[in-house]
Amino acid sequence: MEESRVERWVTDRIRRMGGRSYKWVSPGNEGVPDRIYLLPGGRIIFAELKAETGRLSKLQEAQIRKIRSLGFTCEVIRGREGAEEFMRNLENEIRAT
Repeated sequence: MEESRVERWVTDRIRRMGGRSYKWVSPGNEGVPDRIYLLPGGRIIFAELKAETGRLSKLQEAQIRKIRSLGFTCEVIRGREGAEEFMRNLENEIRAT
């Protein structure tokens, strides 16, 4: 599945959970993740979405490391299968709280 379809699929599921999905464009900060997900309860997840065969650029890897070093969750979601796993894990975490 191409990246744009993966992105739409996850965004739809996040909204169904009562969350918000924002496309992140940060002028002067190339390589930032594609999306910021705001979830009920104050949870924030940054996400870089890729097609199944998509690869991170060195700049994307660096931005993800920086975000994680600040204590934020930053996920790399690859393809439909990765998107389904991401959502299953997220839903299980929310149910457990």
